[in-house]
Amino acid sequence: MFADKTDVNAGSVFDPTRYDARPACQHRGGRSARHRLFAPHGLAAPVRTSRTSRVRVGAVIFNLKRDQSRKLIEGLTEAAIVVRGAAVTMSNAAARNLLGVGIEGVDVRQVLPHPVLIERLARGKVKGPEEIEAAGFGGPRRHWLVRIAPLGEGDFLVRLIDRSEARAAEQMRVDFVANASHELRTPLSTLIGYTETLCERAEDIDNDTRVRFMSIVHDEAQRMKRTVEDLISLSRIEAEKFTAPTEAVDLEQLLEVAVEGARRVADARQSELICEIEKGLPAIAADGSQILQVLDNLITNALRYGEAGTPVTLSASLEDAMVHLAVTDEGEGIPPEHLNRLTERFYRVDTSRSRSLGGTGLGLSIVKHIVERHRGRLTIESEVGKGTTAHVLLPIATGQPS
Repeated sequence: MFADKTDVNAGSVFDPTRYDARPACQHRGGRSARHRLFAPHGLAAPVRTSRTSRVRVGAVIFNLKRDQSRKLIEGLTEAAIVVRGAAVTMSNAAARNLLGVGIEGVDVRQVLPHPVLIERLARGKVKGPEEIEAAGFGGPRRHWLVRIAPLGEGDFLVRLIDRSEARAAEQMRVDFVANASHELRTPLSTLIGYTETLCERAEDIDNDTRVRFMSIVHDEAQRMKRTVEDLISLSRIEAEKFTAPTEAVDLEQLLEVAVEGARRVADARQSELICEIEKGLPAIAADGSQILQVLDNLITNALRYGEAGTPVTLSASLEDAMVHLAVTDEGEGIPPEHLNRLTERFYRVDTSRSRSLGGTGLGLSIVKHIVERHRGRLTIESEVGKGTTAHVLLPIATGQPS
């Protein structure tokens, strides 16, 4: 007794596009309202609708789905695009900023020029969720984790997760291990060589040679000790970097201690240590032992690389809510291309000279990490032929007049 018995019994899934809520009198030759029949559960009886109506309903549903999809990918923080066939059909703001404003409708091979991605997306090789490491877009040193997820009906969601910082950190770790190993292996090889000679040819070596060999062994052992101590110090500083010191420390007293400790080296190089400290300098919020380590490193560097017989000047003054500390030498200076890398671990402008002077290549890296822990700033200025100045800004202690 249904208006369209075949349609109702055709399946168990209810299809709203095949029902019409208009009175039955408006269908099938205008049958009167008394002939209107009802489906079970009070639903309007199914009728056959025109192709135009079904297309219209399908278009509405498609537009709703598209709007919802766009809202979803716009909510993603990472760059995301939707690919159908070989073309980009949808993108979020992050993707447009990274890959270009007009990427929608463009061939994916032009948007993501990576051979593996092209094979997967443009040639339909994706069968399930995949992760691909990729580079070559967004910048020469950018590295990406590309996650591809099928959405059905030939659509794929492609998310670009920036792994550049993680890759850089991993490379730094690898370089650090390699450099540390090299720094320790070199003096260790020297120690082994000289001690083997002393042991195997003890009877053939005269006293003067023996003394000279033992002096070299001692110096190389001291060099290893300094490297290990600096590595341990750097590790401890990094472990505390999220805890800013709050103790009020008198910088003038620390300067006096540091100058006295460097006096022997200064006298050996006939260099005068000049202190220019502003009167009434407020206390700084600091870890006293770490700031003393900063001063020792900066003064030692200035004495090592400044010309013998020239002065090293230390100054301290108030600058806004910070204390400005500066250490200046009158040496050869540093070429501009090296300045940005001076605080890298084991980086040296002149490797042989640095090692001959007892440097480990970690001094300025230690200074940088200590200053960062103190929420301060480190800058280095240099002019070839005139000298170098290291500037350190440190915050004053709470409650101190600025």
